[in-house]
Amino acid sequence: MAGCDILVSGTGGFAARIAFDIAATADEPVEVVIAGRNRERLNWLRTAANARAALFGKKARFTTHAVDLLAPNASDEMLAATGPRIVVQAASIQTSQVIAQTGNAWTQLVAEGGLSATAVFQALLSSRVAAAITRGGRPVTLVNCGFPDVVNGMIRAMGHDVACGMGNVAILSNVFAGSVATPPGSEVKVLAHYQNLAAWRRRPEDRGGRSPRVWLEGTEVADVYARFADIQLTPEPVIEISGASGVPMLLAMAANRSWKGHVPGPNGLPGGYPVRLVDGALELDLPGGITGAEAIAWNASFEQENGLVVSPEGKVVFTGILGDRLAEHCPALRNGFVVQELEAVCEELLQLRSALMQKA
Repeated sequence: MAGCDILVSGTGGFAARIAFDIAATADEPVEVVIAGRNRERLNWLRTAANARAALFGKKARFTTHAVDLLAPNASDEMLAATGPRIVVQAASIQTSQVIAQTGNAWTQLVAEGGLSATAVFQALLSSRVAAAITRGGRPVTLVNCGFPDVVNGMIRAMGHDVACGMGNVAILSNVFAGSVATPPGSEVKVLAHYQNLAAWRRRPEDRGGRSPRVWLEGTEVADVYARFADIQLTPEPVIEISGASGVPMLLAMAANRSWKGHVPGPNGLPGGYPVRLVDGALELDLPGGITGAEAIAWNASFEQENGLVVSPEGKVVFTGILGDRLAEHCPALRNGFVVQELEAVCEELLQLRSALMQKA
């Protein structure tokens, strides 16, 4: 086992964004392995990432590892073969493009009930990788990119460590920092749940509902929608920002440097927060006037109203409209499930997804 600094698991658009931006920004030497099952895609990502590093004169080097993460023991074998210090888990059995798709009963259920309909699918591979890290016994930092606002709580409830995710709150913190409404160089701190993103995909005049909480230079913005009316997100996943958002943090982790920014699901917490990286660990970096307990409760309230809630004891419950919709199809899920039943529940929901995708 030679070992690497960063292992990126997955070969989709999100994983590619991460690799390509590491290639364009790494000022210190960093060894990256990209893992996935599509060898042609792996070869292209390796080729393009190394070319970008050469193009920009940066110090990242990329190699690949072929693995089918759905195969038995695949996660353990991948970790043993690559020896990573940091794992960026960006592989999923549920494409993020579902938010922009229409035309069948499954996409309608997701549109009505919310993205937490896909949380179990997002959790499958990430929970397997987390379990393999626990079994391996080596200190490995796990960054889960699959729906971290919700899934990271499931991983923690299973007894595994997870540092954080990428995107979501960091999409908003960075678009607000780049807004014409923000004086250059101002300190921006944002408290945001992934559910806060939907409004910014609509036109400014159509935005409403609970907004993220934003502080500029320590003062909370009174009307976030009015202040940042210049911001516009695409209907599709905004990978250009979300995939890029974790790269400065990853490079800081790899180089054992401190860092400040925003992440979803830090240490399994619900929603997204301002954080700082100190001695390799993430801690909340909240603005004055709000406690950790208040910030966590604010973020948790979104899924309590509609979505998926994970109790500290590991009970998973679907709530609100989503709970009602799923219970219509799978009555046994009305009372939720314990997180150790994830694999069986995932199989049940995969069958439901297949059936609903056949229906207009």
